[in-house]
Amino acid sequence: MPAYFADSGWMPHSGWVERARFEVDGDRFVPAAVAGTDGAERLGRYVVPGLPNLHSHAFQRAMAGLAERRGHSEDSFWSWREVMYQFAGRIGPDQLRAIAAQLYVEMLKAGYTQVCEFHYLHHQPDGRPYADAAAMSLALIEAAQEAGIGLTLLPTLYMTGGFDGRPLGERQRRFGHEVDAYLRLLERLSASQSPMLRVGIALHSLRAVPQEALRVVLGDALAQDRPIHIHIAEQIGEVQDSLAIRDARPVEWLLGHAPVDARWCLVHATHMTEQETRALAATGAVAGLCPTTEANLGDGLFPLQTYLDAGGAIGIGSDSHISVSPVEELRWLEYGQRLITRHRNVSASAATPSTGERLFALTLTGGARASGVAIGRFGAVPGEPAARADLLVLDENSPLLAGRDAAHAIDSWIFAGNTNLVRDVMVAGRWVVRDFRHRDEERIAARYREVVERLK
Repeated sequence: MPAYFADSGWMPHSGWVERARFEVDGDRFVPAAVAGTDGAERLGRYVVPGLPNLHSHAFQRAMAGLAERRGHSEDSFWSWREVMYQFAGRIGPDQLRAIAAQLYVEMLKAGYTQVCEFHYLHHQPDGRPYADAAAMSLALIEAAQEAGIGLTLLPTLYMTGGFDGRPLGERQRRFGHEVDAYLRLLERLSASQSPMLRVGIALHSLRAVPQEALRVVLGDALAQDRPIHIHIAEQIGEVQDSLAIRDARPVEWLLGHAPVDARWCLVHATHMTEQETRALAATGAVAGLCPTTEANLGDGLFPLQTYLDAGGAIGIGSDSHISVSPVEELRWLEYGQRLITRHRNVSASAATPSTGERLFALTLTGGARASGVAIGRFGAVPGEPAARADLLVLDENSPLLAGRDAAHAIDSWIFAGNTNLVRDVMVAGRWVVRDFRHRDEERIAARYREVVERLK
């Protein structure tokens, strides 16, 4: 059994352990990290768990930067969506695999070791299924395997174009499924689940999934104990439409009509009343926050302080991938709150005065829950499965960590600059990044460049 140690190893519930020892049995840690160096290989000065990225639309990585020219006096999420539709219409399985593999390499190098792929690009551009109806899903699975990242695949149910039940528009047809075909896709993909692949479900949004379809699909998801993700309350326009047609706000309606619990991840949930915020926190569901994308699209700011005060769970995602950096997501999650409250260290607490450590811990535990995978910690917890052997070794030689002790290492990583401090990355007991380089990054990047040049 390989054994490693770090001068300091950090865990979300116990903080820093000096001379932390990690033993790996196959793809798992056993048991919990303890102090000891005998017969173990030194990893570095600071070692932390790998991070879950709980919201990704992989194909959008290749369009990052293409929607930053003003084309309308009221440029917004809805005008950005027009660019996205045009881009999505040109991508097939081969292109998706190339784009996703490049993205997943970037995620690994930044410190993400698991990605929740909210996947709605199912069919051909005209809406007809591919000869293999799972072709686009399989492209994502293959890309994750190629890169070496854990994947929670979330095939997305997308049926209608609005709360009024209107049919999908021409450019949305490739996203659509009827319930029976969607359940067949889930069944097929679930047959290949492994320690590196977890299959859940995604409901695109309340405006895209009629109430009866929601009931049927949730019945299957709950019976199979699948993670359940949904976009919700991202835009004011969505809230207004929900009020007009359903006489309830989106989060309010969902909590009243679905068994929302710890298996759920509500992505964005930006526009909530205080009552909704506290009610969501009480369910145990995870709020999936994507600060760089939410800022890029002009969505608004999540009510973080109220939600955390109520005991709410959070995780982060890179969503449209205009940034593929957990540091930037966590930094802007905190900075957004500072701007609206005009206070500092908003996310810290009396129990955890370090802002960076508290955000990091919340992201690990909430992200693992939303992923449906035992990750984000070292070793085993009584009554729970041993955690997958994912870890990050920070660059002890970086000037950003000069003169820092362990108590300030995570704060310095998140708030001291933009230099990537993730030197080495282990996923499921295997090294996928060593000395800042992914094991196969040159070939994957060359293929990505070729594909994007053709898409241009």
